[in-house]
Amino acid sequence: MKLSMILSQLSTGMAGTISIFVLTLVFSLPLGLLIAFGRMSKNRIVSGIFRLYISLMRGTPLMLQLMVVYFGPFYLFGMNIGKWRFPAIITGFALNYGAYFAEIYRSGIVSMDRGQYEAAKLLGYSTFVRIILPQVVKRILPAITNEVITLVKDTSLAFSISYVEMFTIAKQIAAAKTTMVPFVAAGIFYYIFNFVVAWVMELLEKKFSYYH
Repeated sequence: MKLSMILSQLSTGMAGTISIFVLTLVFSLPLGLLIAFGRMSKNRIVSGIFRLYISLMRGTPLMLQLMVVYFGPFYLFGMNIGKWRFPAIITGFALNYGAYFAEIYRSGIVSMDRGQYEAAKLLGYSTFVRIILPQVVKRILPAITNEVITLVKDTSLAFSISYVEMFTIAKQIAAAKTTMVPFVAAGIFYYIFNFVVAWVMELLEKKFSYYH
């Protein structure tokens, strides 16, 4: 099978891979911040609930979570899940990555010296947004970058609930044509994707290097 044909078939799955990546970030980044605030709540019940949530999301496989989110509505409510596959994938990924981002946010927030908060109040600025947040972002960017890179690779787990993304197509071609070329081509795509992500995140780190 010609390489051009393999690449042509793989390209049909690239859109699905990129969609999972982008939509997961769109939902999980703000969700993570909300979870972080819940985790840091002074109310022990609220804090305990979010602590348990984070523990469950980080302590169980993402593949299992995707299956629960996808098949759960059918087994619990008899719902027709025919059109639920892609929304289930985004929901599962967002809930999982939201937990990881929450701990990254929390670590950045609690690492700030209390004097920073007091100084910001004396200057009359919006404490968190104008003074604290830029410094927190600078501190957590390396950890965020690691998670984003992991997300690129984790998009391949969508195959577990039969969603056709690039890795799924690579497996199908490899099995049908008994060749490793589709896997090599997919690997190159993931590498380039992660290279671009790392480059963009590096630019962001340089932008926030102003905040010390």
